[in-house]
Amino acid sequence: MGLYIIYFIIILLLPLYAQMKVKSTYKKFAQVSAEKGMTGAQVARYILDQHGLTDVRVVPTQGYLADHYNPATKTVALSEDNYYNSSIAGTAVAAHEVGHAMQHAEAYSFLTLRSKLVPVANISSNMSWIFVMIGIFASSSGFLLLGIALLLAGVVFQVVTLPVEFDASKRAMNEVVSLGIINNTEERSARKVLNAAAMTYVAAAAVAVMELLRLILIYTGMTSED
Repeated sequence: MGLYIIYFIIILLLPLYAQMKVKSTYKKFAQVSAEKGMTGAQVARYILDQHGLTDVRVVPTQGYLADHYNPATKTVALSEDNYYNSSIAGTAVAAHEVGHAMQHAEAYSFLTLRSKLVPVANISSNMSWIFVMIGIFASSSGFLLLGIALLLAGVVFQVVTLPVEFDASKRAMNEVVSLGIINNTEERSARKVLNAAAMTYVAAAAVAVMELLRLILIYTGMTSED
């Protein structure tokens, strides 16, 4: 029982801590103006043009930290605060999303794999818990195994997301430094923003893997009793 309590504390607190960390770090450096004075939109556009990605659009989007890259429309969408303002946080986030556009243009293997997993993961993750709950409450190892198999697709998606995000951040730092968008002092601050954001993906992957392992242990115990 004690281990289960520790387990549930971890899976509840780890994502919460990661979210609090990224929000506090982003808020801090969103209030620090970049020396160059380039808005997030200008940063994104500049890096894209330097790589010949003139067909990729940069647009504002509503929502807090709603920044993303849409490969279907070749669009870098930046939250309005990052799009219109010139901050260290906005610079880092904009460069990160451009990193995804660069991955797309180069057919980066992990991004390609993640894109293929999206529809499968969305469907399987929603359905998996139906079979898991039926399997546990009905003591049916067959239903539980099916739920685990469906859940596995979501776990793989979370794990594959890690190299995609880390690579995009690496590209972002390389670009803003090599192109002189930020100075040496600002580099440390921008890296803190990207590292905090990366922690949310690490937490999500860790929780997904832990939950999968827990269900596998339940399944193993269930089959050993049959």
